[in-house]
Amino acid sequence: MKKVLIVDDEKNIRNVISEYAKFEGYETSEAEDGMQAVEMCRTEDFDLIIMDIMMPKLDGYSAVKEIRKTKQIPVIMLSARGEEYDKLFGFELGVDDYVTKPFSPKELLARMRAVIKRSAASDDSDSKQIVKFEGLEIDMTGREVLVDGVPASLTPKEYDLLFYMVRNKGIALSREKLLTEVWGYDFYGDDRTVDTHIKMLRNSIGEYRKFIVTLRGMGYKFDVGR
Repeated sequence: MKKVLIVDDEKNIRNVISEYAKFEGYETSEAEDGMQAVEMCRTEDFDLIIMDIMMPKLDGYSAVKEIRKTKQIPVIMLSARGEEYDKLFGFELGVDDYVTKPFSPKELLARMRAVIKRSAASDDSDSKQIVKFEGLEIDMTGREVLVDGVPASLTPKEYDLLFYMVRNKGIALSREKLLTEVWGYDFYGDDRTVDTHIKMLRNSIGEYRKFIVTLRGMGYKFDVGR
């Protein structure tokens, strides 16, 4: 049974999410602020965290930063703030999805299933695979990327995006295809999410950004033959 941690300072919201999640077969735990969530993650393992942003004691962004220091648990941010800046900041922290209040519990569950499925598939794939393109070394099993021998600091979603493109190197990949395969669901046509993560990934791998080729009006391709 998958374990989900629900973090929100509004008890009614925690109750609604928990009720729907339990109906879907998830085991749920609750935290009313970021500090409590960090403490719980130090002693327990979860398959997914639903994290509100605006909370007392410790906000959601700060809580994610602390949790990421020791565990790579998938995170869906939950917030009444829907500005693009807030979403991009969350993605830069490595969160897997961002849901704006008010939200549909059924939609949230669909996103939860997609994130958990994607995380499990990433853990199970590539029993042992290390590939190297010039000075770019990619360890898919250890989820490590070296740039000229130096470990690169990538967010979880940057890893997923790079690994998927490498597995499909030489193949033209539309933004819609990347959204479906990397994010695991229809992102309602907001292909800026892909563009943002491609930009972040290129910055993370330095000069080897040249391998990520933009296909104008279509998407991207990982091409080492250029």
